[in-house]
Amino acid sequence: MIEYLNTATTAAVLAGKEILKIYNKDFDIAFKDDRSPLTDADLVSNKIIIKHLKLTNIPIISEENKQIPYTDRKNWDYCWIVDPIDGTKEFIKKNGEFTVNIALVKSGKTKLGIIYVPATRELYYTNTNKTKAFKTIMPEVSNNLSDLLFREEDLITPNSDINSDIKVVGSRSHMNEDTIRFVESLKEKHKSIEIVSKGSSLKFCLVAEGKADVYPRFAPTMEWDTAAGQAICEAVGLKVLDQTTQKPMEYNRENLLNNYFLVVK
Repeated sequence: MIEYLNTATTAAVLAGKEILKIYNKDFDIAFKDDRSPLTDADLVSNKIIIKHLKLTNIPIISEENKQIPYTDRKNWDYCWIVDPIDGTKEFIKKNGEFTVNIALVKSGKTKLGIIYVPATRELYYTNTNKTKAFKTIMPEVSNNLSDLLFREEDLITPNSDINSDIKVVGSRSHMNEDTIRFVESLKEKHKSIEIVSKGSSLKFCLVAEGKADVYPRFAPTMEWDTAAGQAICEAVGLKVLDQTTQKPMEYNRENLLNNYFLVVK
């Protein structure tokens, strides 16, 4: 499993470097059929990541790949789930809050996850048995990635309790009435509620680090938006619950569109 983590981490970091080259200049914006934005950076990142992950001989689900029919996917044991740029809207706004997401899934369950933040070189990742998560600041130049991983000082240890004050993660782009109603319901149990806004999968990272207490999502997401973040949150003891089934979210489903979900302690 360690070779999978090293391969995926290398892919994410290299993709991040190419993403920044485009980010730091003017770029064109196209739109997909669902009107979501697409840039050259999405495509370049996807190409780099796919090139590396193919070396593992594990099938890949990526936002920017042609989607594979469920009749072909349903018998997969392992698969990679990739978002070459999560938070393309944030990328376009140039606020730095976009990520590269890579997760490994076995029989629907996340096994490891990587979230890389190109603008800040922050790397969030799980260990190979998903019992710990880490946050490492990647150097601009590194010849040996494995020497930078699993350092004790990089271990993520979130707060263990929710006190009378609570921080709720909200989206930069998707704050809606359902979310507002959820926040209002928390006022019955908590004295003070603070909304912490963040783009992309950084919302998962905030809760994993203990910088927020709960992340409610009442807006559409796809499997590639959440798999890596779920792995990291689960590695620090958090739950990522499907609001329809009230069970942990699973992956490589027939419908890759997620139900609403909640990240809680």
